[in-house]
Amino acid sequence: MTTRSRSSAAVGRRTTRMATTDEQLRLMTRVARLYHEQGMRQPRIAEELHISQPRVSRLLNQAAKLGIVRTVVVPPDGVFADLEEEIAARYGLRDVVVVDVEGEAEAVIPALGAATAVYLETTLMEGDRLGISSWSATLLASVEAMRSRPGGRFLEEVVQLVGGVGDPRVQVQATRLMGRLSDMTGAEPVFMSAPGLVANSAAREAISADPKVASVAEAWQRLTTAIVGIGSLEPSPLLRQSGNIFSLEDQEKLRALGAVGDICLHFFDKDGALLDTELNDRVIGISPDVYAAIPRRIGVAGGYRKHAAIKAALLGKWVDVLITDLGVASRLVEPDGGTDRAAGDSGTGGP
Repeated sequence: MTTRSRSSAAVGRRTTRMATTDEQLRLMTRVARLYHEQGMRQPRIAEELHISQPRVSRLLNQAAKLGIVRTVVVPPDGVFADLEEEIAARYGLRDVVVVDVEGEAEAVIPALGAATAVYLETTLMEGDRLGISSWSATLLASVEAMRSRPGGRFLEEVVQLVGGVGDPRVQVQATRLMGRLSDMTGAEPVFMSAPGLVANSAAREAISADPKVASVAEAWQRLTTAIVGIGSLEPSPLLRQSGNIFSLEDQEKLRALGAVGDICLHFFDKDGALLDTELNDRVIGISPDVYAAIPRRIGVAGGYRKHAAIKAALLGKWVDVLITDLGVASRLVEPDGGTDRAAGDSGTGGP
């Protein structure tokens, strides 16, 4: 072959490759438009264009890689995906749910309850064993808003995390919470038939030795998920009425030690560090160590005055899922995590 012939052949091959590339792009664009704009299924596209279905799939993947198809997620009103992701990244959380409401705790309870109900309905899995703190108005609202799942039982157990015996008029609230959650999930309810707070460590040891109480403590070891309220130093109305609260003198001691919040009656400081006091020896409930070992720990809390307690709970890794309101969420991503606007609050253990 002469030099001229070889040169002509090379040009021909380049022209063929260019044509093939142009044809690939044209076909790729055609397939992408049929699939994404006209909603045509891949088998129908293959039939329409007389190509194989695997090739249709490859062309769609290539279209995405080349930028012919660009997927843009546009969150609807009331969904705060960017804010949720920012909070999760800053505090090392596995998930965050921000509810489109803000104000004081009492004002946000219904919205937080509804959002928590949906979250539980969609994320609880068959075989899960759920622990729940029972003295929380928000958790009570959440369970009241839950709907039963078709197919009956899917949770194994629902276990009370803190002792509940107290004023009978208030105890019915905790019993209702556990009972309804059990009905909605088909789980076996495990009640803690003991007070949440006793006079001293000796009383706690004696009660904890009771076989019924000990069996609940064993159930805590099996939990796969916990859902808890995040409380602050001032007890919530529900907890105050129950009788399971620390005295004013004890609260002053906690305040002097820098307590800002609690989970299951275990108090922590502004950095989330557990306060080591004799008060911990008077609580009949899950211990911080056993609680920390639960694979998924969902914290539900909101209201402006809850900010310090919520932030501390996140810093201390007390929860790895947070459900809160827009006002608190916005402050959590401020440069300093938000400044504390009030030392008091409306709830130990909730909402």
